[in-house]
Amino acid sequence: MVRAGVWDTMDRIVIRDLLLRCVIGTNAWEREVKQDVVLTVVLHADLRRAGASDALADTVNYRTVAKRIIEHVEASQYHLVEALAEAVAGLCLAEPHVTRVEVTVEKPGALRFARSVGVTVLRERSAP
Repeated sequence: MVRAGVWDTMDRIVIRDLLLRCVIGTNAWEREVKQDVVLTVVLHADLRRAGASDALADTVNYRTVAKRIIEHVEASQYHLVEALAEAVAGLCLAEPHVTRVEVTVEKPGALRFARSVGVTVLRERSAP
């Protein structure tokens, strides 16, 4: 378990603006066509060992994480962006080095006069 206040100094890996397409929404027409979603994922992990060793085994393989996210999102059919964000957070926390994750899912064009609308969820690994 991480002490309060330590999150501010935790190392991060950022996957920014991952543009994907999936079925998302509650309206009938939204259930028939894939729409754009934009994800930003911040993986919190202690990267000191990887920085010292220069070994992939000591860090989060962000390419593997991104591939899992892409496969899941593009095959998904959620009604709510909240549910999609929750699922992506769970995928990320399954990675051994990830202790906390911040997932933002945006739906461009969902609101008139707004570039996008979205949600951000923060989840952390539970203590054993």
